[in-house]
Amino acid sequence: MNPIELELKPIDFITIGTIGPKGKRVFHLQAGQGSQLVTFTIEKEQAWALAEALRDIIDTIDAQRNQTTEVELAALDMDLREPIVPLFRVAQMGLGWDEDAEMVVLMAQEMVVPFMSDESTDNPPPKAGEVRMWATLAQMRALSLHAMHMVEQGRPSPRLNGRITYYWL
Repeated sequence: MNPIELELKPIDFITIGTIGPKGKRVFHLQAGQGSQLVTFTIEKEQAWALAEALRDIIDTIDAQRNQTTEVELAALDMDLREPIVPLFRVAQMGLGWDEDAEMVVLMAQEMVVPFMSDESTDNPPPKAGEVRMWATLAQMRALSLHAMHMVEQGRPSPRLNGRITYYWL
């Protein structure tokens, strides 16, 4: 089976949203171009890291260009769109800046778990799918702000994040 390879240039929207109650939320990254909608499952930590990385790259670009990319988040529709059917779970993401096109590219790479079978077979590990999403600085600034807001909507203490809490008496 051939790996998924998509390029959405430019996207019409991009967002991060969650499904489920606090403590059991599933994070999704979603983007669309025309009638094409792509949704990915991501981890909460990936949403936070993406928000931070986008903030840093946009701040750097703004400083180089002596400008400020601002967005009015409340005026944007940052909800997930239906149907929410993940294309794949994201293993890693990468960011780039195309100065000529004045666009940020977000690359999402599929998590691939190699099938562990008979060691005598010469089956190469499966190749990961990849989707590249091209967006404006304003779209990515909005994604950064919204993603951070979504991460902060969880439980108030990271110690309650589904992990064992230790109490010393």
